Amino acid sequence: MTTDRRRFLKMLGAGASAAAFTAPFATSIKRALAIAPNQRTGTIADVEHIVILMQENRSFDHYFGTLRGVRGFGDPRAVKLPSGQPVWNQPHGTGAVLPFRPTAADLGLQFLEDLPHGWKDTHDAWNAGKYDGWVPSKGTSTMAYLTREDLPFHYALADAFTVCDAYYCSLLGPTDPNRYHMWTGWVGNDGKNGGPVLDNAERGYDWSTYPEVLQAAGISWKVYQDVGEGLDAAHFWGWTNDAFIGNFGDNALLYFHQYQRAQPGSPLFEGALRGTNVSAGGGLFDMLEHDIATGQLPQVSWIAAPEGYTEHGNWPANFGAWYVSQVLDRFTANPEVFSKTALFYMFDENDGLFDHMVPPTPPQSRAEGISTIATTHEVFTGNAEFAAGPYGLGVRVPMIVISPWSKGGWVDSEVFDHTSLIRFIEQRFGGGPHVRENNITPWRRAITGDLTSAFDFRCPDHGRAQLPDTRAFVPPDTNRHPDFKPTVPVHQAVPRQERGVRPARALPYELHATGSARIAEAKVTIAFANTGTAAAVFQVRAGASTRGPWTYTVGAHEAITDSWDFAADHETAYDLAVHGPNGFFRALKGSLIPGAANLAVQTIYEPDLEVVTLEIKHLGTHGDTLHITEAYSGRRVVRHVGAGERLTVKFELGRSSGWYDIALTMDADPSFAQQLAGHLETGRDSISDPALGR
Repeated sequence: MTTDRRRFLKMLGAGASAAAFTAPFATSIKRALAIAPNQRTGTIADVEHIVILMQENRSFDHYFGTLRGVRGFGDPRAVKLPSGQPVWNQPHGTGAVLPFRPTAADLGLQFLEDLPHGWKDTHDAWNAGKYDGWVPSKGTSTMAYLTREDLPFHYALADAFTVCDAYYCSLLGPTDPNRYHMWTGWVGNDGKNGGPVLDNAERGYDWSTYPEVLQAAGISWKVYQDVGEGLDAAHFWGWTNDAFIGNFGDNALLYFHQYQRAQPGSPLFEGALRGTNVSAGGGLFDMLEHDIATGQLPQVSWIAAPEGYTEHGNWPANFGAWYVSQVLDRFTANPEVFSKTALFYMFDENDGLFDHMVPPTPPQSRAEGISTIATTHEVFTGNAEFAAGPYGLGVRVPMIVISPWSKGGWVDSEVFDHTSLIRFIEQRFGGGPHVRENNITPWRRAITGDLTSAFDFRCPDHGRAQLPDTRAFVPPDTNRHPDFKPTVPVHQAVPRQERGVRPARALPYELHATGSARIAEAKVTIAFANTGTAAAVFQVRAGASTRGPWTYTVGAHEAITDSWDFAADHETAYDLAVHGPNGFFRALKGSLIPGAANLAVQTIYEPDLEVVTLEIKHLGTHGDTLHITEAYSGRRVVRHVGAGERLTVKFELGRSSGWYDIALTMDADPSFAQQLAGHLETGRDSISDPALGR
C-alpha cells in the first residue's frame, strides 16, 4: 500500500482496513427509506434538523436530462432559438452541436473538463434570453450529458426521494455569488458593504448573513467542513492544493468581515470556523458523526465538502456520489435523528454545462417586458468590469430533497432558487420578522417558492427503494488527473429520455395568456393573467426572428397586457410563443393580411371537475371550419364558425391527470394556428407530463 493510499484510507476514518472502507451502502439506505417520519404534529414543525449539502457546478440536463418524468430532453414544448431551430441545436460556426453523451468508459468516473462559468460568458450564453450562445462562450463540452448508466446513485436517489426539476441557481455567474444567495439572500445588490459581488474575488464584505438572523432568534446552526491547512486568509479559507482536505473555499461565510473578526468562543466562530482536521489524522466525518450520535446536531446545518468530492469540473461525479452516500450513512446510523431531518442536496451553479430551460429573469427595461412585482435590486446596471444584466435567476441545477416526508420518487416543478432554502427555514421557524431574511428582493421572493411543496407532512409516502452500492466510486488515488475533453459525435440527435411518469407534487400555478390579432393595425395583443397563488414569469419568443424575447412577471391575482407592432417592419405574419412554469405554453401564428383567420381563445379552469373550457370568439370577417385536437386524449372537434360567432368547448382532463395540449387550425387559412398546453392544478398531487419521453 502506498503512503498516499494509506493516508487516504486514514483520512476517511477507516484506518488501514479497506474492508471498513467498503462497508455495504445498501443496508444503511434501506434503513433510511424504512424509517418512519416524526409525525408529532403532521406539519413542518416536525422537521427538527435542516441540512443543506450544496455541491459544485452541474446543470440539470447534464445530470438528469434523460431521467424519467422530469422536464428533460423529452420536453415536448422546448423553446426555439432565433434561428427557428429547437433549443437543442446550439449554433457552432456554420452548424450546431446537440446534447451528446461522450464516448468513454465509466463516464461517471471521468475527470470531465472544467468550463468557463463567469458573469460574462454565462450572460453571453444566455444572450439576453435568446439562449443561443452556449458553444461560443463555453466550448463544445457544454453539451455533454450523463445517464443512469453513468450516475446510478444519483438516479436511484431521485427515484427514491423527490427531485425538483425547476430549481435554478440564483445568479448567471460563478460559485461565490450563488453561495452568497444561499447564505445571505443576495450579493449586496444595493451597492453597499462591498456589493454587488459578481465574481469570486473574496475581498471581504459587510452585509448581514442569515446565520446571524438565526443566532439572534435563538436557532442553533453550524457549518460542517474540514479545516484543511487553516480557515483564515493565509490558508485561503480552507482551500488547499490537496483536493481531499479542506472545504474548497465553499464556506462563503468566511468572506465576510464579521466572521473574520470573530474570536474563539463566539457564536460566529464556533458555527463557521470549526471543522475536522484530516491532515492531523482525523476522519472526514468525525464532527457530523459525533453530533448525530450525541444529539448535538443543530437545527440548521450546512456541509462543505473537500474539492475532490464536490463534483466540480475535473472531478468525477461519482466521487461526489460516494461522499453523499457517506453523509447519508451517518444519518441512517441514528434513525431517530433521520426521522426528524430534511436534507437538501443541490448544486451552486451549472459550471459551463448546458440546460435547455431558459431561466426566469426580470425585464431590464420596458422594451424587454413588464413586471407587476418591483424589480428593485434585481438588474445590475453595469460598470467598467461587468456588463449590465439581470442577476438571475441562473441556470437550472439538480436538487434532490431527501427526508422521510419526501420519499416515493416524486417530482416537484415549482420554481425555486437558492434563496428558497432560506425561505424553507423561515417557514419552519414561524415565518415571522424574527426569522425573515430582508436581503431577498420582492421580485425573487414572489417568483420562487419556499420548498414546502416538496414535502407531505400529513400523509408522507412510506415507499421502499434500493439505492446502489457506491463502493466502486471510492477515489482510487488522491492525484489530480488530466481533463477529459469529449469529442462531439459525427452523427447527432436529440437524446432520448426515459419513458414513463412519476408522481408530481401539487403546484400553486393557474395561468392564462390570451392572444388575438388586430389585423387592420398589424398588431397582436396578449393578455396575461394569474389566478394562482404564486407569481409567475412568462417568456414570449418570436419564431425565427431576432426580435425579443420578452419577459413578463405577473403576481398572484394580477394581470397585464402587451402588444406587438408588426407594421413598423412591414411584416405580414406573426409567430409568437409564450412559455411559463411547468410546461405552460401558448403559440400564436397567423397572417396580418385583411381577411385572415383570427380567433381569441380564452381558457377557463374548473379544477373540481378536472375540466378546461375554451371560450372561442371568431374575430375574422369570413366563416370558416375550425379544427380542434387535444393531443393527450386524441379527441377531435370540427365546427363551422361564422364571423363574430362565439363557441364553447370543454375538455375533460381526468384521464391525463390534468395535462392538456390543444391545437386549433382553420381550413381557409393554413397560416393560422394556435396551441394551448399545460397542466390544470387541482390542489392535489398529480403525475408528471405524460408527453415527456414519449
